[in-house]
Amino acid sequence: MGKPTGFLDYKRRDKKAEAPKDRIRHFGEFYTPLSKEEQEIQGARCMACGVPFCQSGQMLNGMASGCPLHNLVPEWNDLIYNGNWEEAYYRLVKTNNFPEFTSRVCPALCENACTCGLHDEPVSSKANEYGIIENAYEKGYAAANPPKVRTGKTVAVIGSGPSGLAAADLLNRRGHFVTVYEREDKVGGLLRYGIPNMKLEKQIIDRKVRIMEEEGVVFRTGCNVGKEVKASTLLKEYDRVVLACGASNPRDIKVPGRDANGIYFAVDFLKSTTRALWTDDVQAGNEARVSVAARPTGGARTFSAIELKDGTYISAKGKKVMVIGGGDTGNDCVGTSIRHGAASVLQLEMMPKAPDARAENNPWPEWPRVCKTDYGQQEAIALFGHDPRVYQTTVKEFIKDKKGAVCKAVLVKLESKRDEKTGRMYMVEIAGSEYTVEVDLVLIAAGFLGSEEYVAKAFGVELDARTNVKTAVGEYNTNVKNVFTAGDMHRGQSLVVWAIREGREAARQVDESLMGYTNLAV
Repeated sequence: MGKPTGFLDYKRRDKKAEAPKDRIRHFGEFYTPLSKEEQEIQGARCMACGVPFCQSGQMLNGMASGCPLHNLVPEWNDLIYNGNWEEAYYRLVKTNNFPEFTSRVCPALCENACTCGLHDEPVSSKANEYGIIENAYEKGYAAANPPKVRTGKTVAVIGSGPSGLAAADLLNRRGHFVTVYEREDKVGGLLRYGIPNMKLEKQIIDRKVRIMEEEGVVFRTGCNVGKEVKASTLLKEYDRVVLACGASNPRDIKVPGRDANGIYFAVDFLKSTTRALWTDDVQAGNEARVSVAARPTGGARTFSAIELKDGTYISAKGKKVMVIGGGDTGNDCVGTSIRHGAASVLQLEMMPKAPDARAENNPWPEWPRVCKTDYGQQEAIALFGHDPRVYQTTVKEFIKDKKGAVCKAVLVKLESKRDEKTGRMYMVEIAGSEYTVEVDLVLIAAGFLGSEEYVAKAFGVELDARTNVKTAVGEYNTNVKNVFTAGDMHRGQSLVVWAIREGREAARQVDESLMGYTNLAV
């Protein structure tokens, strides 16, 4: 694959990010893609390694190594090196329903497992994936392709996040009649309201949804299954039901003062900003105000910020913001707060800081457990002069002002200790380490506890100890006849790429249950 000496002849190049102090002025995507010529050179760096770990998707030491979708990375790197962009697109979508999403929001598990990265820098496969899919839209390869034969079978998919969309896409391609139910006002689930506009502009979702509609998928928004829409009705009307409602039950912080005003879950904070950015009138005639004029073949980009209307979102403007949680969602809260005009941002992380380089017990091709400074933290450093993260720290108490609003937080330092019985490490408070900080907006980004129970109860499906929908290992059919599950609702909070894989595998099992066999390749 690629040029035999490409990894020696060419250095890694990747899409370039706009400077932090410039990009915080808008809510658009802020990467300038490589030109086609540059991407072809990057494709040449693919090493033709005997074992392509990039596409393996194996679990090593509890973490994924390589792409869970088993994307044919070496093949499409070689194809673009040889200038065959159309065939590269067909190889890409053979394993991935939504490269327009993953090329923007995936943490590039393929690159972290790249053989070239063992002694040098990995192939810029994520940037190449972006180039392939955007070129396909530009040239018309990604146009709608409705199934030529229909089976007459009907499937209801509950939830329009990445797993629900993947299941719907494959089942529709197979020829089944698919209807997707979404409780929000717009399609996308996590993609729409969980991922900020800076990482995934929402017209990218709408572009793909329009194609799926042209191919025959029916979307019904504003339908809250389990409340406004009865589960019994769907079970009668459809041959099969797929539950893909996500892990939307946020983990709370149970400390004194939690009931103070000014404390929000991260998902509600991020959702409110997305709603304010993408109102119907904006989508109808002013998309250019929030979107980036991306040119997949290279060249200049234009950026334009939109003024958020006061009172339409949870605002961090002028606030002393504290984000509880050090993961991707916490980082998204940091970046969004800065764009609002926060006076300061503090981000709490319970765990110790990860090492800056791989430790000896974390060898390649395992996922690198190293400290990652993401876009939000980069912007905080540029704006405030320091990293917003404070490690091994948690909240012990929130303090209210006379109006009942949060005004301070009592923090406490933590240390790790080993449980003598189980051998597990856990965090405990350090006596006397408490200190107080001023805050007037708190965003809880402490992860999710699983699916919301009302949908599971409505269908009568069993839950496991983690409140995920229970199935046999490697299976997607639930204890209820004709009801399947996929995505975060099934496996717990995870990556978009895992959700897509789950949706694809669930679709295969649904198809087999409907037809007695399946020809869906996942």
